[in-house]
Amino acid sequence: VQLQASGGGLVQTGGSLTLSCVVSGRTFSRLTAAWFRQRPGEERTFVAAIRYSGSTHYEDSVKGRFTISRDNAKNTVYLRMNSLRPEDTAVYYCASSSSVILSNLRSQSAYYDWGQGTQVTVSS
Repeated sequence: VQLQASGGGLVQTGGSLTLSCVVSGRTFSRLTAAWFRQRPGEERTFVAAIRYSGSTHYEDSVKGRFTISRDNAKNTVYLRMNSLRPEDTAVYYCASSSSVILSNLRSQSAYYDWGQGTQVTVSS
C-alpha cells in the first residue's frame, strides 16, 4: 500500500492550498481517509477525516476553513485549506484504514497506512 501526498507549499496568511493524497494498493472506496499534522516540536494531531460513507469530521480549529473530500474514481483524498493562519504551519500527513470506527476516528492508532508528509508553511 502506498499513499502519496502532495500540494504543500508556502502561502501568506489568509491564503489557500489544496493537498492531495493518492492511495494505491487497497480498495479506496472502502477506506476511511484522514489528514493529520505535526507542528514543529509537537506531536502529530488529527485534522480531518472522511469515511467510506462520505461523512466528514474535523478538528475544531479548522472547522469552516478546511474541507476534506474524496474522489473514489481517482483513489484520492483532498484537503482544501482556506483562510490559512500561521498556526496551520505543519507537516501534513494523509492516512487510511479500513478499520476505523467513530470512537477512534481521531486517533493515529486507528490508521495503518501513512503517506510521507507534505510541508505547509503559512507566513504572517
